[in-house]
Amino acid sequence: MATRRIGIIMHGATSRIGTTQHLLNSLVPIRQEGGLPLANGDRLLPDPILVGRTPEKLQALAERFGLARWTTDLDAALADPQDELFFECAYGGGRAQLAHRALRAGKHIYLEKPVADTLVEVEELRAAAEAAGRKHAVMQDKIHLPGLVKLKTVLDLGTLGRLLSMKLEFGWWVFDGEVILAQRTSWNYRKATGGGLVLDMFPHWRYVIDHLFGAPTALTCHMRTAQPKRWDERRLPYDVDVEDEARAILEFPGGLVGEVFSSWATRIRRDDMLVITAEGTQGSAACTLHQCWVQTLANTPKPVFPVQAPQAMDFRSQWAEVPEMQPFKNSYRQAWEAFLRHVAEDAPNTASLLQAVRGLQLIEACHRSHEERRWVDLPELRA
Repeated sequence: MATRRIGIIMHGATSRIGTTQHLLNSLVPIRQEGGLPLANGDRLLPDPILVGRTPEKLQALAERFGLARWTTDLDAALADPQDELFFECAYGGGRAQLAHRALRAGKHIYLEKPVADTLVEVEELRAAAEAAGRKHAVMQDKIHLPGLVKLKTVLDLGTLGRLLSMKLEFGWWVFDGEVILAQRTSWNYRKATGGGLVLDMFPHWRYVIDHLFGAPTALTCHMRTAQPKRWDERRLPYDVDVEDEARAILEFPGGLVGEVFSSWATRIRRDDMLVITAEGTQGSAACTLHQCWVQTLANTPKPVFPVQAPQAMDFRSQWAEVPEMQPFKNSYRQAWEAFLRHVAEDAPNTASLLQAVRGLQLIEACHRSHEERRWVDLPELRA
């Protein structure tokens, strides 16, 4: 057994998601455990170099995690042949352009979403990566969450019979910042800085839906700006010029119909910030980020509609929780491990930039449907 090093250029390491999910919960634990086990018995040891704009932040972050390398010079990092993988998770846009620079430097690329603002940009980037012979992927963490893993197991076992419908509900109340500070930064609400709920969240919903239910074939969508005025981090007012709420109806082959509701202007009265439900002829299932419940046909009650008194039936108690069948590992880490194995030993890659193309296809179809007030087809996209 040998230890193999893989050099990773971490651009945007000091961002919240870069520090918390990609370092603290993913690469650092892999390093602390002596590397990622490979199929031949070797261990792959990530060796990240942190890249950002502020030396003090980079140095403090490197010291916190026991890392030796950091720099503010991206060009120098890209020019170093000892680092073969470029990862991008910085805020502020320009992700596709940075990825093109990395490809020209001969690096494999791994990117946070959204990869770009338009479908054309993502298609061009994917074509460039294929032409360069470089491996490529977009972060797909949500499918590794325990609740979604359990729901996928239920669906694969055929427990629900023929699927009739699915529903994805997501969101919470984001304060406008006037009296109580907002939980999301102001760039999320400005088009110029890559804001907008559909651009931010629907790339996730596309790969989640494809993974669980297959690819939709058409949609209709309505978007709106529920809170048109907000206050930024300096408590200065600004106008919101992107949507903060979206509703989509999806059609699938075989008659399955889906609903997607996403909002930053909704208060939660459901089991979690994200709830996915599936209805079938033999049963139904509902999952959150960490839990999943099932009600089979044999356990389905016949409730009455009580007009004289409050409902006496406890519907939630009639569902059975799906048990923990395997230990949980951080979802971002699982996504990292899958791509590292793809780079190191050509393991299957289910998160290639084709998935980013599909995400942008969904985003642009939502915008077109809303603007033209009609159904929009989603042609099949193949590798």
